[in-house]
Parts: sequence; structure tokens; C-alpha cells
Amino acid sequence: MAYPRQEANGGYTYSDYLTWPAGERWEIIEGFAHRLGPAPSRRHQKVLTALLGEFYNYLKGKDCEVYAAPFDVRLPAGEEKDEEIKTVVQPDIVVVCDKTKLDDRGCKGSPDLIVEVTSPGTASLDYIKKLALYEKHGVKEYWLVHPVDGIVMVYRLGTDGRYGRPEIYARDDVVKVSFFEDFNLSLKEIFGDS
Repeated sequence: MAYPRQEANGGYTYSDYLTWPAGERWEIIEGFAHRLGPAPSRRHQKVLTALLGEFYNYLKGKDCEVYAAPFDVRLPAGEEKDEEIKTVVQPDIVVVCDKTKLDDRGCKGSPDLIVEVTSPGTASLDYIKKLALYEKHGVKEYWLVHPVDGIVMVYRLGTDGRYGRPEIYARDDVVKVSFFEDFNLSLKEIFGDS
């Protein structure tokens, strides 16, 4: 396998992905390779860690599980074999409630919730390609978290299988996960005073 190129013809698969250099992070979206940039900012990591901690503590002893990047989420287009899958992403946070989707390689199929903490280098990927991708694959909730502005945009899948307009939450708000009755997340705890 040749070294991945972002401008390739859309033919990359999970089999190719597994041969790429171990020290680098890549995603494949519908066969096209996307290299993930250098380590995110300290603020990004601080917000990510706070979110992960809240999800982890809430889900302890429950049926759902939470994972943080790097964690492969394989999104098959149909019934293709693992090595033929053309979409593999590494969201910042993933919540999976159907444990049959979990294996030693990560998650195969749509997680229930995906959180992306945005960075300048990933914004167009997060806002355009991944939004459409997660809607297409039926991810129940997709959160875009802005660590600098202290804003969370929550897209929820409607009964029509589409994301409507996002609900936008600011630093002083509380976000509720729609499919957990009693999980309310205070953004003040996530963003802190900074």
C-alpha cells in the first residue's frame, strides 16, 4: 500500500488504513483520506477531558460506554466486510449503547452520540463532511464543542432521519442528552472560568 494521499480517488478502505504509519492519525470518509493535524491545543484537551469525565461518571454501571480518541468508528455503507469499509473516523468522544457494535478494533456501526471539540484545522471537516456523514449513518446526537467561545451546538436526529437546526448552548447553560432521562451537563463545569 502506498502512503495515503488526501487527493486520492476515493478508493481507500479500512484494509488500507490499517497499513498506514502508526505515528500519524488519519480518517477515511467515503474512501477519501483526511490526515488529522498535530496535537490539539491545551484548552481543547482540557475541555475534552472535562466532557469525558462527566460522561464516564454518569455511565458507570449503565449499559452505554464512552470512549475518547484515538478510537476507530467504522461506518459501513451496507453489509461489506470490515476490510472493505470506506469510512473510518476518530471522533473526540463516542457513546455507544449497543455493545454488539463494539469489538477490539473499536466500534462498527453508528454510535449513539458523537462529540467533536473543534479546532481551527478541523472546522470544515466537523461542520460539513462529518455533519452530513453522521446524519446519513443515523447518529442520534452530534455535538460540536467550541472550547474558545464556550459554545456547544447539539444536532439531534429527528423522526425523519435528519438533523434539524442545532440547539446552541452557552457557557452558563445546561445541556441534556436526549436519550438519557437524568443526565444534565453544566457547561460551566466543562468550560470553567477561562
